Formats: sequence, structure tokens, C-alpha cells
Amino acid sequence: MGLTPLEGLVMGTRSGDIDPAAIFHLSRVGGMSTDEIDTLLNKRSGLAGLCGDNDMREIGRRMGEGDQAAQLAFDIYIHRLRKYVGAYAAVLGRVDAIAFTAGVGENSAAVREAAMRGLTAFGIEVDGVRNALRSATARLISTEASRVAVAVVPTDEELEIASQTYHLVSA
Repeated sequence: MGLTPLEGLVMGTRSGDIDPAAIFHLSRVGGMSTDEIDTLLNKRSGLAGLCGDNDMREIGRRMGEGDQAAQLAFDIYIHRLRKYVGAYAAVLGRVDAIAFTAGVGENSAAVREAAMRGLTAFGIEVDGVRNALRSATARLISTEASRVAVAVVPTDEELEIASQTYHLVSA
């Protein structure tokens, strides 16, 4: 993320990276105010803006029924994930590990598989059986031959927020 959570990947309701000139276009051609553009990009874009749903489970269900808008949202989401893997690999010069976490990362084998598909040039290989397993504990989903460790790492965001709040208040 940059200055705000708007930068980066496509999210549930946030656009992620966009061409900066899109803002001027929305103002000039769409007649939108700064506040309207802010609301659009932060609350009515992303997966919700692309297909009407911001829940990957529902998007997956709709894809299974042949819903083209849901498929487009999924494809854009995966494209952005893959783009960032490649960008960070270029910046860092290597990839040691990739961690999938939080709601979608922990719970969507389809997202993990699609995001990592075709990245063997980076040394990334995902084991389909390991990826499909559900577990409340951290686990590797990469193959034994993979040069990059690919892991699913459960999070407890509420506990982390509570812990940080406690430390802040008690200081």
C-alpha cells in the first residue's frame, strides 16, 4: 500500500492501482466531485464494482454457473496478483517465499492455484493436493521441487488489533 489502502491489488470494494488520469476523466466527463470519486474508488470499485459481489466465495459460485462478470472480476484479481509477484521478483532479484493469508488467501484454493499457475520460471510450483487441504494451521502448499516456498498462513486480525490497542493504552 502507498499513502492509502487504495494502491495495490484489486480488493473487495477498492479499485487498486489505476491510471491517475482516470480521476480527471471521471471529473471532466463523468461530472463527479472529488468526494464522489473518492467514494467510487474506495467503496464501489474492486470486485464489487466489477461484478456486484465482493465475496470471493460468491464470485466462485457465480463463475461455476457461467457468470461472465464474475469470471472477469476473478481474472482481473488474479492478473493483479501475478503482476505483483513478477514486479516484486524483479525488484528483489529473487523470491524466497510467498504467503497467502487473510480471508481469500486462507480460504480460496482456486485463487492460490490460479495466481501461482505458470510461474515455474520463478521457481514457483504449487502442489494441488496440498493446496486443496483445509487447515487452521500454517502449511506449505509448494511442491518439494519448488525453489520458492508457498505457504498458507492463518491470521487473527482481531487479536492483533486488540494486542496493539492494549500496548498503546497501557504505555
